Amino acid sequence: MSLNPDNIKGRVCVVTGSARSIGLEVATRYASYGAKVYMLDYSETVLESAKALREKGWDATGKILDVTDHDAVIACFDAIVAEAGPVYALVNCAGVGGSCAFENTTPDMWQRVFSINVFGTVNCIQGAIRSMREAREGKIINFSSKTGKTGSKLMTVYGSSKGAIVILTQSLAQEYAEHNVHVNCVCPDIIRGTGMWDGTVVQTYARDLGISEEEVNAMYEKKVPLGHFATMEDVTDVVAFLTISAEDCTGQSINITGGRFMH
Repeated sequence: MSLNPDNIKGRVCVVTGSARSIGLEVATRYASYGAKVYMLDYSETVLESAKALREKGWDATGKILDVTDHDAVIACFDAIVAEAGPVYALVNCAGVGGSCAFENTTPDMWQRVFSINVFGTVNCIQGAIRSMREAREGKIINFSSKTGKTGSKLMTVYGSSKGAIVILTQSLAQEYAEHNVHVNCVCPDIIRGTGMWDGTVVQTYARDLGISEEEVNAMYEKKVPLGHFATMEDVTDVVAFLTISAEDCTGQSINITGGRFMH
């Protein structure tokens, strides 16, 4: 399959966590390619985000959804399939981050992060996978992280949840390859502008290291061989490639790290 955006024109593409940030960037890209985009998010903002895309003449529908509610997720995907047809692409962007010294983590913290990052992803895949299997085509792109492969100081909870996504991706790729369903994940490093690094993470590092947020950014950017953090566009480009092409690619965990991680 060529790198032609028309490959998803008129097809149903679902993006979770798409009220803002990377999820919204992905939904916008899909909509600009002519896909029928369904934007799912727990925040009511998703309705306005979808409306803004429709005002550009694109096909976008926003739905308020808690991805941790299994029954609600299944019902939502059933409604999408009944209304628009089988899901062709599912991008699981919904997730939460945060950083904390391991000894200060709590059961509630572990439960919240895993409920959204892991079980939310599982719920949405279960919602979409049957229509993909029956149609004998589909693209699932999960969001892991560089921290899900190597671990990071003060990010044990988040990193553990993202490590689970890598194994989930590989296992499903094996199970559904015979049905022509491709399952991959992206593993970004630090991304500016998402609110995750620029918010609580960099603040926590600055506090614990006793330096300014600007010094934290400079210190971590120096660790990147290419010399700069990734952008949301960088990540969206990889997601788009996995969706409109990549026909011989499944079970992969693709690094978007500027060379900081190469395995």
